[in-house]
Amino acid sequence: MDLKGIITDRAYASYDSTLEKEVRAGEMPKHIAIIMDGNRRYAEEVLGEAPLEGHKLGREKLEEVLHWCMDLDIPILTVYAFSMENFKRAEDEVEYLMELLEQSLYEFADDEEVHANRVAIKVIGERSALPENVLKAMDYATERTGMYTDHYLNMAIAYGGRQDIANAARAIAVDVREGRLDPEDIDEDTVSRYVSTTGMPDPDLVLRTSGEVRVSNFLLWQLAYSELYFTDVYWPGFRHIDFLRAIRTYQQRVRRFGR
Repeated sequence: MDLKGIITDRAYASYDSTLEKEVRAGEMPKHIAIIMDGNRRYAEEVLGEAPLEGHKLGREKLEEVLHWCMDLDIPILTVYAFSMENFKRAEDEVEYLMELLEQSLYEFADDEEVHANRVAIKVIGERSALPENVLKAMDYATERTGMYTDHYLNMAIAYGGRQDIANAARAIAVDVREGRLDPEDIDEDTVSRYVSTTGMPDPDLVLRTSGEVRVSNFLLWQLAYSELYFTDVYWPGFRHIDFLRAIRTYQQRVRRFGR
């Protein structure tokens, strides 16, 4: 009998339960955005496996975190699934990631809990940069869940924050040229209507795993007043208590929005 392991498991369960009660008693963020980082390092350093195995585990972790959000009634989860810069990785890794994203979109779209909790799945990013199989999976997920409004899972695929702002500026310029928009009426709210997350509140909490302390071109317009949280835990090893700690930290901060 592994007595030490039993004691550790019980201590973890007790702490998790206490922390969850504390978090549920506080104000819950409405929108959490996550930079899911550390898949490859987790596979190599923790498991001694090939880097690609970490991506598979990272996909499974996303499903788990989505369910945590639904359980805490956090309506919006936005995740950085694949950046434009990720296309610079080795060809076999990019191909594997595209296949994994395709699979994930189909599985999320058919997930019973997704439908029971009325989760709309939306993909933000450059469609033109993605292969046909991923585009078909995106359209399938939108068709299956696009009518829901209770919860949202936004997957940033082939996404870049600067690109998002540039696309918004281009669309605004077109509407000005076509007479649909007066330049004198352009303000921050206008730009917010043209970026990829239009219609949604900006993230309350942006968290990044793996120990890196930067936002890496993620939601640059939207995170102007977001609370930032960094943890050194690799994404596949991200635990429920790590998630609760991030929310508790958010709850402990005083958000003044410049006032």
